[in-house]
Amino acid sequence: MRTAALGALAVILLFGGAIDASRGALGSRPSIDDRAYVRGVALGLFATDPDWDYGPLVEEIRDRGASDVLIVVNAYQSDRFASDIALRPGRSPSEATVARTLAQVQRAGMRAALMPVVRLQNRDPHEWRGVIAPADGLDAWFASYRRFVLPLARLAQGAKAQRFVVGSELSSLEPYQDHWRALISELRSAFSGVMSYSANWDHADAVRFWDALDEVGLTAYFPLTGVEESSSTGSLAHAWRTPRREIDELRRRVGKPVVITEIGYPSQGSAASQPWDDTSSKELDLRLQQRLYRSFCDAFSETSSISGFYVWNWFGFGGPRDLSFTPRGKPAANELARCFERSWTAPTTAENGS
Repeated sequence: MRTAALGALAVILLFGGAIDASRGALGSRPSIDDRAYVRGVALGLFATDPDWDYGPLVEEIRDRGASDVLIVVNAYQSDRFASDIALRPGRSPSEATVARTLAQVQRAGMRAALMPVVRLQNRDPHEWRGVIAPADGLDAWFASYRRFVLPLARLAQGAKAQRFVVGSELSSLEPYQDHWRALISELRSAFSGVMSYSANWDHADAVRFWDALDEVGLTAYFPLTGVEESSSTGSLAHAWRTPRREIDELRRRVGKPVVITEIGYPSQGSAASQPWDDTSSKELDLRLQQRLYRSFCDAFSETSSISGFYVWNWFGFGGPRDLSFTPRGKPAANELARCFERSWTAPTTAENGS
């Protein structure tokens, strides 16, 4: 996601509450089938208190019927030219909090996944991690990034998480496949589960190391056309025809399953045309957010294009006046519960091109 609702970092304090042998001799994975369809929700550990307990939010996600939770951990670098990636007090969770939250997901009967994300501490309005250009060279940046993600991979392994996402939307760094392949190889020695990378919706073809991973991760912030002409109650599934075709072509070309790592909409009037941006409008539109989730579910529950999805993002206050991505306390939350109840079918191996 290109922008983030950083204001939620403060208000959250008001809350009350079997991989094959080629991956090394690590501990065995959970008995749950890794290939089962992912009906998931992302949960950002974005509270200003690094030891905040996210257990109540995990329970809310479970009660909506999700099968999976993607735990998101932010680290920060000073700006787009820096290589000083680190967990920042007041902005990042402690390792103990990450481990506890992964365990809470498992105890709630859901599968856990972990995704590290790099954010820029100082940036111009249109700068984001997709334009990182380290001034002191690629080796320095990847060494810093390694120090961030390797401990998280070990935490994910200890928690018997199903999936580890090695990176998120690092578009400007994706061409350097040798660095990525070396990092992925080292992460394989720490984590034996499913390994993915989350590419931006318009940049997946630039990734040249998909073959080193188990699946294609893709954000789904496709701008949707034709929404304005649709009735306020009708389905918007038609708006997904072109994006769905692009996803199908990507899956067949790469020959691996595709999992949507982020699908989300702010509760704003601009959500269809700019779904990645929760700062572009101050026009509250709870119903549009609900309808856009329904459109995604209508478009993909009737096909076998993807092997699962994670909704972005449960973290946040929510409620009927909230403009951010979170579905909490909004009509979108009930829509997602209905969505999770649908019959979902993942593509076969032959359909993936293998």
